[in-house]
Amino acid sequence: MSSGSTALPGDPPGGRRAMAVWGIGVAVYFVAIIFRTSLGVAGIDAAERFDINASELSTFSILQLLVYAGMQIPVGLMVDRLGTRKVLALGVVLFTTGQFGFALAHSYGTALACRALLGCGDAMTFISVLRLGARWFPARNGPMIAQVAALFGMAGNLVSTLVLARLLHDAGWTRTFAGSAGAGVVVLVLMLAFLKDHPEGFEPAPGARPGKGSVRQQIVLAWREPGTRLGLWVHFTTQFPAMVFLLLWGMPFLVEAQGMARGPAGSLLTLVVLANMAVGLVYGQIVGRHHAARLPLVLGTLGATALLWAAAIGWPGEHAPRWLLITLCTVLGACGPASMIGFDFARPANPPERQGTASGIVNMGGFLASITTLLAVGLLLDWTGGDYGTAFACVFVLQGLGLSQILRLRGQAQRRERERVVASRVETVHVPVRPDSGGLRA
Repeated sequence: MSSGSTALPGDPPGGRRAMAVWGIGVAVYFVAIIFRTSLGVAGIDAAERFDINASELSTFSILQLLVYAGMQIPVGLMVDRLGTRKVLALGVVLFTTGQFGFALAHSYGTALACRALLGCGDAMTFISVLRLGARWFPARNGPMIAQVAALFGMAGNLVSTLVLARLLHDAGWTRTFAGSAGAGVVVLVLMLAFLKDHPEGFEPAPGARPGKGSVRQQIVLAWREPGTRLGLWVHFTTQFPAMVFLLLWGMPFLVEAQGMARGPAGSLLTLVVLANMAVGLVYGQIVGRHHAARLPLVLGTLGATALLWAAAIGWPGEHAPRWLLITLCTVLGACGPASMIGFDFARPANPPERQGTASGIVNMGGFLASITTLLAVGLLLDWTGGDYGTAFACVFVLQGLGLSQILRLRGQAQRRERERVVASRVETVHVPVRPDSGGLRA
């Protein structure tokens, strides 16, 4: 594969207008992440409010992830067919309604329904933002666009941790969740007023969007591309260790298995988020300039994560040293950026009219792995009487499965991508140019 990516004739120009429009989409995603992670700082309050035990409390997170993962392919199809603006608007309405309903809920069943509604709306945001970036910026900016979007998502996680936690203490449950729902109303107004699917002169070609009878064909064609499947397995293999650690099992592991106080343990979780934001910018720059670096970055992150995970759970003695836990959390911060590289395998493998569908397939990977690991760790902890070493070892099973698929598909994806690059260069020589388009492809 080529060492970099260059702009093709007909690429969107980018620029300030593109940044402004894409920034509105990112703001929607930022708010969605705040809503998604808001329960993480309200677990104790939720247990008291709904009178539920720990397993019932964990159902909130698992249900939300199940809805999110299950919606990825339908959302991808919707984005390809309806466009970004309509899908994002629907997503904002759903996750804002879910957040507001959660503020008023007093029963466990109602609260579960509200979180499911929130997860459904949340599922419509990230793929839409990726598609929006592809429509407004040159292809060479794709890797950085994905990493920056993920960075703002992690910033939303920090807002939940630092702001909503204080508001819960000061203002109480209803005011905090109902007040935060107002952010959804703000971004909805902004996007309805200013967001457009694409810049003028870059409308999709007639017939580019899938027809009503082509849903199955759209999925099949995206799945047949080795780059799509490679992207899914990259996302599957790299995202879930950090997500499982942040979403549920990191704090119990650090406190119960490693003997840390809650304050320092919380600081290590924050370190994962901060490392994610920093590494994302670095990975985006590297991949944007050197496409050949994609797989080495993925494999390096996977290897470092497995090594440090094994060292932390297998350290001889009662507790692992603090420096090792700090190093582990720093490396876990690279898992999210590495998973974003999965989209950089799927993007060049699919034409514009299949980008949403392909992104949805890729985005399922990490969430399916996370759901599986969340359940497996809980079952193994119950079976072993709280042995985190044994429970956390299930991570290696999923990493091994994902690695085997990555190694199997990498050659096919590389050959197919080279074929597409050659074909696109030949096409640009023969495609006619509109007289009024300033050199844009017809």
